[in-house]
Amino acid sequence: MFSNSIRRNFLFQLIFSSILLIFVFSSFLYFYIEKSIYDEKHSELLQYAKNISSNRSIIELATDSTDSYLNLAVGVISLKKNMENKIDLYENTKNERTFLTLIYPFNIDDFSYLKITKEITPTKKLLEKILKYILVINIVGFGLVIIYAIALSKMLTKPIKSLSNKLSNMNEHLMRPVKVEELPEEFEPLGETINHLILRIQNFVKYQKELFIGTAHEMKTPLAVIKLKNQVTLIKKRSPEEYIEAIETTNKSVDDMNIIVSNILNIGRQEGAQLEKPVEVDVIKFLKNKANDFKLIAENEGKELTMDFKPDGFMAMLQIGLLNQIVQNFLQNALKFTPVDKKVHIRSSQDDYGLLIEVLDEGCGIDESVDLFAPFKRQGNKSGVGLGLFLAKSGADALGARINIRNRTDGISGTIACLQINSKLSCIIPSKR
Repeated sequence: MFSNSIRRNFLFQLIFSSILLIFVFSSFLYFYIEKSIYDEKHSELLQYAKNISSNRSIIELATDSTDSYLNLAVGVISLKKNMENKIDLYENTKNERTFLTLIYPFNIDDFSYLKITKEITPTKKLLEKILKYILVINIVGFGLVIIYAIALSKMLTKPIKSLSNKLSNMNEHLMRPVKVEELPEEFEPLGETINHLILRIQNFVKYQKELFIGTAHEMKTPLAVIKLKNQVTLIKKRSPEEYIEAIETTNKSVDDMNIIVSNILNIGRQEGAQLEKPVEVDVIKFLKNKANDFKLIAENEGKELTMDFKPDGFMAMLQIGLLNQIVQNFLQNALKFTPVDKKVHIRSSQDDYGLLIEVLDEGCGIDESVDLFAPFKRQGNKSGVGLGLFLAKSGADALGARINIRNRTDGISGTIACLQINSKLSCIIPSKR
């Protein structure tokens, strides 16, 4: 009944614990008062018995009140057996009157004992009144606890309801970050997480719009070329060579469209890769294998690929297809923009965030004011569709990794493409000695 609601669970536990605490405290208080009063009466009767047994008057008791001697009966009784100097105290009720009786040894030789009886009916009634007052206070306390628990539970769930109302009024066109400073301290991590999610959604919506617009623009250009070339060709009768040229231009435009379509299909494949089950993989071993494959390609193009991987091993739970797509894009771009007889360097190192993977080229560099991760953004002196880094950024977001690209600052022209894998989902493999 309470398992599906945190508020109900909290409300039930708070009410139950508070009522139990009040009940236990009240019970201890009442029993303490009762025991204190009975201990006082016992001491009083015991002092009477001691004074009488020592042939003194009971008025020699150290008390200023004569009321303590009222309703007091003293007698000597004989018992058939010796109680071995034991003192007996008992309570009995007769005709709605309560008496407290003390049996005290008087003369052990003839088995005679003092029997001192005192009526404690007023004391008993006083205890009953105290019990009633405690019960009334408990009932009122229970009610206040229930009211307080309900108010407290509402107060604790108020930030959740406020967040829920804000999120329910958002859509892809109107998304505003949550004001974390207005939230209670305990809800600040939740607010920051929601803001991070909102930012990712905003970026996704932004890139999707740019992707749709860019796709339409990129597809429109080769179609316009085909149409214009065909219209010009049909104006008058042409030679076979001119018809061949027109067909070749058409084929080239179709090839350009095929490249665009292939890249768009890669986006769909990447979304499918995001649904793959993460597997445990040694990232360093994967990087070494990938670098060795591209080293052959670099040598074939007259370029050099060097590598430096640290630590010796780094295990992580991730989708290997997404990691492969990102690293492959970094290396392909680096080799494409690096001139012949120049170097491409891939390295890894451990930092505070996790594992840092870097690919350095000696190309023409980039304009850092341009968002290169947006779809159909092109930089440099080489042709391309402009979807590679967009796919790499999407893959990094799916992995929970960080990705960026910047110009080199070591005096060499070129760029550094970086990927940071979070250490929360990974661990370092110690080196073998």
